[in-house]
Amino acid sequence: MMSIEQNINDPDAPLPYLERIRTYYQALGYGEPYQWAHFDDVPFSPLPKPLANSRIALLTTAAPFQTGKGDQGPGAAYNGAAKFYTVYSLPTDSEPDLRISHIAYDRDHTTAEDQNSWFPLPHMKQLAAIGEIGELPPRFHGIPTNRSHRTTQEQDCPAVLARLREDGVDAAVIVPNCPVCHQTAALTARYLEANDIPTVIMGCAKDIVEHVGVPRLLFSDFPLGNSAGKPHDPESQALTLRLALELLVSATAPRTTVQSPLKWSDDPAWKLDYSNVDRLSPEEIARRRREFDEQKAAAKIQKAIGEPSE
Repeated sequence: MMSIEQNINDPDAPLPYLERIRTYYQALGYGEPYQWAHFDDVPFSPLPKPLANSRIALLTTAAPFQTGKGDQGPGAAYNGAAKFYTVYSLPTDSEPDLRISHIAYDRDHTTAEDQNSWFPLPHMKQLAAIGEIGELPPRFHGIPTNRSHRTTQEQDCPAVLARLREDGVDAAVIVPNCPVCHQTAALTARYLEANDIPTVIMGCAKDIVEHVGVPRLLFSDFPLGNSAGKPHDPESQALTLRLALELLVSATAPRTTVQSPLKWSDDPAWKLDYSNVDRLSPEEIARRRREFDEQKAAAKIQKAIGEPSE
């Protein structure tokens, strides 16, 4: 097995999230490793019309800001109370305030200051305005990061499909953030493709998405939380979206992955920190276990209360 520290010798190697997360949670004392979704067969639907005539939906795992649910701002600690558990929909002609404090993005190397780095709606509006894509649908949709494969596939995916059909979309761009978000995005992509809606995922966790098996993935080798481009870098964000849309058109078969040419940094050392138990003291591991248990309890309460679907 590859040593975690060995990544530094190959700066082009994607961060191995599946291995890293398995080792991390076992070190925290959670026993049997999580079973990630995996499929051999992958559905595939070609884009039925040119991009300029296509209504492209946007799906996100980011959460609308919720008053009274604790710190959700830039740099906030993991906040289980800010999670959502049902699909939500908001108007594309609005300026929503979306946050990612409810999920495990890379808090060591990004601060979640720039919503455009995980939510490309403004750039999609620009492309629609100049005719590179068709008019936007009336809504974008949020998909929950359920760890349950069954819940995602039997509850959330049908809800998303129904809303996309109501909106008359031709294809969907899906933007995940945390590791489980990437699995959610992959399962959603598979479901939509099986129902004749082409998809492309803009993601940073290559191994998770490819393990599930999807039609199209634009992989950005960035810290989690930056699937739509570098923060405060509109050129990076615009290029990332264009690459994803080009892949939506150019892919001719499932399991097509294209890697963005953009680099996060000339120094790949950032890849060594995410959930790396080799860099944590026993005291830090124990502290993280306590904090994670507290947030799981908060999330459980939030799930029991429930939030109405919009």
